[in-house]
Amino acid sequence: MAEEQQDPRDVRGAGDGAQVAFESWGRGVRAEEAAAWSELVDTARRTVADGLVVGTSGNVSVRVGDTVLVTPSGVPYDRLTPDDVTGVDLDGRQVLGTLLPTSELPMHLAVYRSTGARAVVHTHAVHATAVSTLVPELPTIHYMTAALGGPVRVAPYATYGTDELAENMLHALADRTACLLQNHGTMAYGTSLSQAYDRTAQLEWMCHLWLTARAVPGLTPHLLTEEQVAEAGERLRGYGQRA
Repeated sequence: MAEEQQDPRDVRGAGDGAQVAFESWGRGVRAEEAAAWSELVDTARRTVADGLVVGTSGNVSVRVGDTVLVTPSGVPYDRLTPDDVTGVDLDGRQVLGTLLPTSELPMHLAVYRSTGARAVVHTHAVHATAVSTLVPELPTIHYMTAALGGPVRVAPYATYGTDELAENMLHALADRTACLLQNHGTMAYGTSLSQAYDRTAQLEWMCHLWLTARAVPGLTPHLLTEEQVAEAGERLRGYGQRA
């Protein structure tokens, strides 16, 4: 638990490559890692505030160089402090902190090893999880399907924290940036924590939309064609402000 961690020690300046806050397991925390940890904790707390997780369900990670910072296992996000930074290398060896990493570490590492992801968000969002029990793929209810790379697949069920679940997830993520995990939740990644979070929230919203539409008696939701989704994807590539 968070309160069982050692007191901060070896406080130093926070210049480039400097150690900050405290000395951890294998080495000191670098300035960029401390900043990334702060953003990770904020993102994890946001998943709770926005109703995407309950308690300590779900987890968040961010890659800084070859180090993956992850939420620790079983610790409420509102109790995490700068001293609780938890990090592993790409082989899963712990290099920062003394708290055990999330039990879903195999999924997070599989994403980083197989994609250009810099951040990963996993939740147990209720509407998305409900959809994962009903269909093998989220029906194309909205054009924002294109923002996730195409129709969102459902990875077959496997026990949490296992290599089997990580493998199933990777198949579902092929050419996609998000997927559903059957009877479990969501997985999304991005080039930043904000992008990974936004994709997670978008997926939950689309699942909520589809469940709402299909619940109307006597009517069947209109779905977009593959061509319509592809056209939306082309337009979305130019969406937003330009530098």
